[in-house]
Amino acid sequence: MSARKSVKQELTREIIMDAARDLFVKNGYQHVSMRQIAKELDYSHGAIYYHFKNKAELFYALVEEHFHMLDKVVDEVMEKELEQKEKMEQLLLGFIKFGLTYQSQYEIMFLIKDEEVRNFINEGPNHTYKKFADNAYFLCEKKISIQEIWSLFLSLHGFVTHYLRHVTSYDDVESLAKLHVNFLLKSIN
Repeated sequence: MSARKSVKQELTREIIMDAARDLFVKNGYQHVSMRQIAKELDYSHGAIYYHFKNKAELFYALVEEHFHMLDKVVDEVMEKELEQKEKMEQLLLGFIKFGLTYQSQYEIMFLIKDEEVRNFINEGPNHTYKKFADNAYFLCEKKISIQEIWSLFLSLHGFVTHYLRHVTSYDDVESLAKLHVNFLLKSIN
């Protein structure tokens, strides 16, 4: 009987989720297994199953965490003591900054296309989009339509996805992000 391998650190949900996030983004949801995640962490796959019953549950936990992070960005902007126009600018910039600061998270939230995944992540995006849309509508000087809010959202998403993986951080394109947001604001005010 061999001696038990010493463990460098206690395996937590967060450690597992960090490793899984990187593998999902790099290889795609379908091409990652619980065994691969365990191997990446140098643990047995049984240790992973102690925290998550399967890959879908692990992925869903990641998605939920990421949408909570984006919701927090929206909430923080809405709590600021700013004029409505400034809040609207901060809301739009906040979305871009989130996407380019948390690139792996953004990819998992909006860009993984596997059918198996789509079925169980619909609630997060809908809740976050509704929060975004409600606040954008509230902050606009002239009330805009749902279609205009959707166009606004798609424009922000397009900006993020254009620069995703081509920049290291939001700071690399901050001036362009501000120009883009100012252009969008002119179209809705």
